[in-house]
Amino acid sequence: MAYSTEKSQEKRRGFLDPRTKLALVLILALFVMGGLGGDALKHVKTALSALPFLLLLMERQWKRFARGIAMLAVGYVLLFAMPYLPGALSFIALMCGGILTRFVVTIVMGEYLVGTTSVSEFISAMERLYIPRAVTIPMSVMFRLFPTIGAEWKSILRAMGMRGIHLGGTKAGQVLEYQMVPMITSSVRIGEELSASALTRGLGAPVKRTNICRIGFRAQDFLLLILCAAVIAIWILELCGVAPW
Repeated sequence: MAYSTEKSQEKRRGFLDPRTKLALVLILALFVMGGLGGDALKHVKTALSALPFLLLLMERQWKRFARGIAMLAVGYVLLFAMPYLPGALSFIALMCGGILTRFVVTIVMGEYLVGTTSVSEFISAMERLYIPRAVTIPMSVMFRLFPTIGAEWKSILRAMGMRGIHLGGTKAGQVLEYQMVPMITSSVRIGEELSASALTRGLGAPVKRTNICRIGFRAQDFLLLILCAAVIAIWILELCGVAPW
């Protein structure tokens, strides 16, 4: 078993506690993606935007890091090129660049949360936050649903490649037949299997579950939680008209 010994538990343990990751996702969603604080917190938002990429590097999530940097770079290139483009193209570049620069950072943080947190760790964190089971159980199922669907999508594309099926942009009917129909069927099956797995683990039982995985706050968690609290404090000071710098 992966959690059979204390040594294996410590080795499998992530760099951050799941509750810290959730707090970072919330802060990034509010201040970077949601634009809370406006231009007054511009430098704070820039510092926050670097956090997901630093965490991905520390966890050696190279593909997610490269994909996030590439999408962010495309967004900034579009914003840079926007003044030099004619009419409609300028508006499209502004819209796409704005969406990418705002949304990518939070999406990357969400990918970090999903990619570095096991279902057991997530459930244990939710229980320590006293989140109701009506919320915890669906979230734990969804926590595994998206990565599983992504793997299934890649399997469908590989199967099509083995059969020599290559679809172009003008074959909408074939795209529906060869890609979407198998994907919908697989998604229904995956959802049923994950629900059965959750029930097998006793998530719906009326008694309190035990959890052998180890979570807990460490120095890095306290540091990042203090950072989150500091960002909220700076925002409140700005609302009160008190400039912190």
